[in-house]
Amino acid sequence: MVTQQHPWSRYVALGDSFTEGIGDPEPGAPGGHRGWADRVAEELAQGTEDFAYANLAVRGKLIQQIIDEQIEPALALRPDLITISAGGNDVIRPRTDPDEIAARFEYAIERLSRDHATIVIFTGVDVGFSPVFRGIRGKVAIYNENLRTIAARYDCIVADQWALTAIQDQRMWAPDRLHLNSLGHHTVARMVIDALNVEHELEPLRPEPLPSSTWRQARVDDLSWAREYLVPWVVRRIRHQSSGDLISAKRPDAAPYASPE
Repeated sequence: MVTQQHPWSRYVALGDSFTEGIGDPEPGAPGGHRGWADRVAEELAQGTEDFAYANLAVRGKLIQQIIDEQIEPALALRPDLITISAGGNDVIRPRTDPDEIAARFEYAIERLSRDHATIVIFTGVDVGFSPVFRGIRGKVAIYNENLRTIAARYDCIVADQWALTAIQDQRMWAPDRLHLNSLGHHTVARMVIDALNVEHELEPLRPEPLPSSTWRQARVDDLSWAREYLVPWVVRRIRHQSSGDLISAKRPDAAPYASPE
């Protein structure tokens, strides 16, 4: 292991399923999922004896819910490093305004800036590669430009998923096509640590190589995906339900990071 040199000792992650780690199952981890944030915490903990980590993210949360439910608990933990990814669930919904979502995001950043912690924010993925989300590519781009403006105003670090071309590949995504798989989360973790300018030992295309896929298999997967994921998602929207209903944060307290056994 390399000896890490960085100034942070208390890291808190806020957000939705992306930050909770959905798509990266790990039975030994709290909540049964690992994800990029756990992977980042594991790397930052190397060589830092008093390093503590909390993850308040919950799947399905809209940006106002993240503001209402996660900001005050995060500030109470006194972090010196914060990551926040929010607004994605709002952007993908029909008839939502990326400018209005960004205004809420700026309010969140203003509050999180209270104690002068380092704040990392995330642009949205360039979804042009995805048949499912290609139609909202322009909307994501507008939201991203707003996020860059906010980052400049509050001196945030930008983890630029839009420019992360490696994840513009369906093989980086879980079967639901909405969440990254283990390899995708690993790739994002590498990007985040690079954005923090911290040395690390996370190698490209690890923990596993990209699998191959034929055109015929891809079409079979399309049908299976629609039955298993698209229809239930539409039903939840009609019923005004969220996948995060009755789910609580997997790491609500800042504690030393322990790798899953």
